[in-house]
Formats: sequence, C-alpha cells, structure tokens
Amino acid sequence: MTAELDLLIALLKTTGSDRVPIEDVKGEFRIASDAAMKLLRKLKFEGLIHLDDNFVQVNAAMRMQLTIKALALGADIESTTKLLRWQEFEEIAGIALEDNDYVVQRNVRLKHGENRMEIDVVGCRKPIVLCVDCKHWQRSLSPSSLERIAEAQAKRTRVLADYLPNVASTLVCQKWRTARFVPVVLSLLHCSNRFHNNVPIVSILQFQDFVSQLPVNITAIEHTERIFGHLGHAFQD
Repeated sequence: MTAELDLLIALLKTTGSDRVPIEDVKGEFRIASDAAMKLLRKLKFEGLIHLDDNFVQVNAAMRMQLTIKALALGADIESTTKLLRWQEFEEIAGIALEDNDYVVQRNVRLKHGENRMEIDVVGCRKPIVLCVDCKHWQRSLSPSSLERIAEAQAKRTRVLADYLPNVASTLVCQKWRTARFVPVVLSLLHCSNRFHNNVPIVSILQFQDFVSQLPVNITAIEHTERIFGHLGHAFQD
C-alpha cells in the first residue's frame, strides 16, 4: 500500500462531519510526521479536505471523492466502501443529483392503503422524477434478493406516481404537466447484474454517470408516466 493510499484510508476511518485532530489521523497512518503533513497539504490543495491549525474536516462529498481516489490507487472496493456511513450515502446521492440540476428531497413518506412507505431520495428535473433506494450492503446479494429489492422500489415508485398531486406533498414535480417516475436502487458495492426487470441497480461510484445519461436511456428503463390534468391544478410549463 502506498503512503498516499494509506492516508486516504486513515482519513475515511477517522473523519466525519466534525473536525478531528490531525493526531487522530496520524494514529491510523504510520509514517513520519513531516511526510504525513506534506500529503495532507496536497489533499487540501486538491480540495479533498479542509485543513487548519491542528484539525482536519471532511464533508460527505469530500469523503466520496477520497473513496474514489483510494479505489483509483488500488484499494479494495468492498472494504473501502464499507467505510462510508449510511447517512452520508444518502447525502452523496443527493449531492450527485443536485450537481445535475435536480431538486432533491430526502426521506419522502407516503401512504398506500394501510401501509406506509418511504423513498430515501427523490430528485426532480423535468420531466424525470428519480426515486432512489440507498442500500448499504455489507456483502454481495443473490440474484433473487436483488430482484425482490428492485421490485419493491418499483412498487414504491408507482405508488408515489399515483399519490401525486397531493396537498401533503411538497415535491415540485406535481406542478408539471407530465412526469416520468424512475426507480433506481443505489448500492455501495459493485453489482454484476445491473438491471432486474429493467430496474437499474447502480453502484455509488457509477451514479454520477448514470444520472447524466438517464435522459438518453430512460426509454429502456422501468418508469411510470403520469399526466397531471385535474381541475384546479396549476401547471409549470
């Protein structure tokens, strides 16, 4: 393992939303102090960490970039992505959508009959409503398990499409004339089977590319089309 890769793993192990002492990072990173500071300043210059006085701070987006850099340097995918916490996993998904001009809402709750459902992240960019289920798997799943997860997300997405427009919702898409609701399962781990019944299962490392290419590929992906046309509904053209 190179010194830089060793430092990246140390940062992923020790940092979160709060500032942490540089000495805590060094405790996971066993090289000379001068060499450690040189690498930390390099990461600061690259915009991958905040560094001031004797503290390091790394936000969710930075932690994702540190993960990508570590993988590019040869880190093990499974053990490295496990260092991302499930809360920041959802945050990273939202950031990727916002970077592609989606309006994001997290933890969208809805009711279907007697059942209550929740969609982790919903991103709206006319005419697409991307409904994301974030899965922090610790190991690879069987094809049958992936199929059940994909179908459950497809069902939640269809329920959301039928639920709107609704006065209890603040999703901007319900003011559109038409919308295409797309389910996606987002995984920390790489999945060899990328689709189940046309529901995409996407690694977090590939999510940015998936989002940017979605408008071109949407016809080949499971989605639900809705036309909002009832009396009294104010549309946004």
